[in-house]
Amino acid sequence: MAEFWTSLTTALTPFDIPITIVFYILGAFVFRWILLKLIDRSVKQIVSGVKKKRGVTDTQALSVRSPLAAVRTVQRTRTIGSVLTNIVNVVVVVILVVMIIAKIDPGILASLSILSAAVGAGLGFGAQRIVGDVLNGLFMVMEDQLGVGDVIDMGEATGVVEKVGVRITQIRDVEGTLWFVRNGEIQRVGSFSQGWNRVVFDLAVPYETSRAHVERVMLHAAKELTEDPEWLDYFIDTPEMWGMESISSDAVVLRLTIRVRPGTRWEVERELRARTQDALKSADINLPSLKAIVLDGADGQSTTGGTA
Repeated sequence: MAEFWTSLTTALTPFDIPITIVFYILGAFVFRWILLKLIDRSVKQIVSGVKKKRGVTDTQALSVRSPLAAVRTVQRTRTIGSVLTNIVNVVVVVILVVMIIAKIDPGILASLSILSAAVGAGLGFGAQRIVGDVLNGLFMVMEDQLGVGDVIDMGEATGVVEKVGVRITQIRDVEGTLWFVRNGEIQRVGSFSQGWNRVVFDLAVPYETSRAHVERVMLHAAKELTEDPEWLDYFIDTPEMWGMESISSDAVVLRLTIRVRPGTRWEVERELRARTQDALKSADINLPSLKAIVLDGADGQSTTGGTA
């Protein structure tokens, strides 16, 4: 029996390096699979726990009916899970490559260290940018500046965060375009998904129309919306009539605002416009055409000037 194993070992000796490399690769895949499963399982357990505690089954219902802290917990957990997945992939590949090189020829590593020192000056700038991307991405996640599912404004790119990677953040805009933004290039992040949003509804009213009457109609329509059982969970505060926002030679612009839960602003705006139009029609109030009056408020908010 001993002779058999000796013969087998002798026969496999020429294939020692290829066999070892194959085992390294298989081991790396298994190790990566285990780590990714642990990350995925941890993320799912946290998310499921939050949903179960709040009595909901999907994230959309959670974002509307649950406390804001619970929503942020889910979003942040998914984002951290995405970042950890990217880190695991990079680390496993780097370790695997180093182990394979060391097995083929340990002297290669020493040669590579000398070579890397020689070309380090040339690659220094690129390496700095990569390190900057990674660090900026980690800080954004750890400081909860953004998360997967958030609606954010990064300047040139505005949309829903689909993925936060080690170097790249992916954003899908309203037209479906997927933007790849290097984390190191992100100078500011405007989040529509944290704390609360404010619906700002401006309406241009001609001088011959009673301003007080229009304000009452607008406020009544908004209050009816906030008291509707189907929309009740969208609101944080009651509507506020701020009054005259701007004035022109043809009309005055009235502003109404409502604080809503993050991520619900656009749905509420559309419903509020529809209900206000119906309320104005019922009150027999005629407004100018949008083509006639389109004004901007002092803070840059676009106004809605009557009916089309």
